[in-house]
Order: sequence, then structure tokens, then C-alpha cells
Amino acid sequence: MLLSNEVLFFAGFILVITIMLLLDLGVFFNRKDHIVKFKEAALWTIVWIALALGFYMIIRTHGDLIHGVENYAQLEHIKDKYAPHLTLIPGNFEASVEVYRKNMSLEFITGYLLEYALSVDNIFVIILIFASFGVRPKYYKKVLLWGVLGAILMRFVFIFVGSALMQRFEWIILVFGALLVYQGGKIFFEGGEEEKIDPAKHPVVKFASKYLPVFPRYVREHFFVKKRGKWMLTPLFVVVLIIEFTDLIFAVDSVPAVFSVTKDPYVVFFSNIFAIMGLRSMFFFLSNIMGLFRFLKYGLGVLLVFIGGKMLAHSYLESIGFETIYSLYVIIGILAISILASVIFPKKEEEKVLSNS
Repeated sequence: MLLSNEVLFFAGFILVITIMLLLDLGVFFNRKDHIVKFKEAALWTIVWIALALGFYMIIRTHGDLIHGVENYAQLEHIKDKYAPHLTLIPGNFEASVEVYRKNMSLEFITGYLLEYALSVDNIFVIILIFASFGVRPKYYKKVLLWGVLGAILMRFVFIFVGSALMQRFEWIILVFGALLVYQGGKIFFEGGEEEKIDPAKHPVVKFASKYLPVFPRYVREHFFVKKRGKWMLTPLFVVVLIIEFTDLIFAVDSVPAVFSVTKDPYVVFFSNIFAIMGLRSMFFFLSNIMGLFRFLKYGLGVLLVFIGGKMLAHSYLESIGFETIYSLYVIIGILAISILASVIFPKKEEEKVLSNS
């Protein structure tokens, strides 16, 4: 019964997300490739954030439906599996469900904010990819679409396999924690360095050139082209593969980070998907103003170190009553400080000239 309810809720979620994605793509209205302007990007950014907040309210009022909880015994089973730190109220199912809903909704919004913040680092890299490979701005949206779809499939596998491993081998959380601390420190100490991508030396380009038939030139918006009776990949499709490869690396950091907030794979998946779906619109929204947030990368580095440290010390933190809401406060604080510092101490003109040269 529990499994059927979970599958039903999951299927409904995917259906709604698919419809919204088709609307975002203009499948029902305008299918023409175009440069996404700041106004359109801002509108869709607001839409996706509003949808995430709306989903938060659904979980806050009906979160028990995700696992099909119908009685106290089922609730206690789910609690022991995904939220052992919660204290239910024996003999009072309604009050216990309220405690569970409140915790689940808080985990979702914290995971969503964390994932959305970490997505900014992915946007830095995507901007570099488009610039390095000479992709025309009018095709950004199409490339990012397929990048997003691939990311959803990879996250699904990552999250549910990761959840199964964490439930079977508790020590894996320590491995994830150490990985996040390392990555966070690396981002923090390399935050001021200008990243560069050499198209010819990228591993995906090397692999595609060696094992796949790749046409040497872009062919407008096409991913495939038929030459002399043979189908070949265009460089635009290779860029999609590079973005998928980049997201795969990114997921190694971001998915374990959200597992530090909740052990429930459904909550991890929902928060990841809302962040990923908003990534495309946020890309166009931030791409023109990314230079204003010079300290944001340092903030993301500190954020990963905090999350990794939290995973390493999870037993101790649970014993002293460290709650999810505290993580939310820390995440908001780190992001606010890094953005505020960027506004107060903007790049000097000579620094801008050096970085662009």
C-alpha cells in the first residue's frame, strides 16, 4: 500500500513538472529558437520559485501523502526509516502527523535552497562552456533543455541508489562528508582564479572525436546531420554531452549535500528537481550580472565545508539537538554574507580589465 501511494504521488509530480517544462519551452505556443531576454528569464525564475514554494505548502499540509501514511504504525515506520530524530506523540496520530509534516516541509525547503545555491557554481561553468565552444545565444535554451532532461535522469539514479547505500552502509555518510569538505576547501581557495576551458583538451571532446562520428561545423540548431548517407553528431550535440558530463560531476557534490539535510530520497529528489528546473531560467537571469557577485564562489566553498562537516559530525549534532532549521539559518547566512560582501566591495575597474584580458 505504501509503495503504491509513493509511486502514485511520484508519477503525479513528474506529470506536473513535465507540463510546466513544456510550457517553459514554448512547445504549446512558440517553438522558435530565440535569445532569452532578461525579462523573460526573470519571469520564469519567479514562476519556478513560486512552484517550489507552492510544493512546500503542499508538503506542509499534506506531506504524509508522499508515503501514503494512514495510521500511527505506518507513520512510526517512516519516521524510523527517514527521520529517526523526530519525537512523535504516542496515541495522538493527528498531532504526530503534524510534527512529521512540519519536519518534512522544512527539510524540503532547506534542501531546495541548498541545491539552488550550489547550482550557481554550475552556471559559472555552463557560461564558460558556451563561450569556449562558440555556441550562439539563440541556441542556449535548446541546449540547456536537453541538459536539464539528462540531469533529471541522472539525479533520479544518483539519489535513490545513494539512499539505498546510506541505509545499508551508514559509514558512507562519512565518505560523503569528507568529499564535501575537500570540494568546499578547493572551491574556497581557488575562488579568485579565472577558470578556462580548452575545447580541444576536454575529455568529452576527446572521447567523441575518437569514438563517435562528429561533423566539424555547427549546422544551425541541429544536433545531427546526414552527410554522404551517414548520420553524424554536430558540435552542438557535443556541447550537450559536455553539459551532461559537467552535471554528473556537479551531482557528486550537490546530491550528498542535500542528504545532509534529509535521509528521505523523495524529499531529496523533489528539492533537486525544482532547483534543476529553475536552473535554465536562472542561467539567463544571472548570466549578465554574474560578475557582480565576486565573493559568491567563496560563499559556496564555505557552504560545502559546513555541509560536509555536518555530515561528519552528524551523530554528535543529533545528540545536542541540532535541528534542520539551524542548517537553514546557516545556509541563508552564508549566502547573504557573500552577496552583501560582493555589493559592498565590488570589483575595481583594473580587476575587471585584467579578468577580461
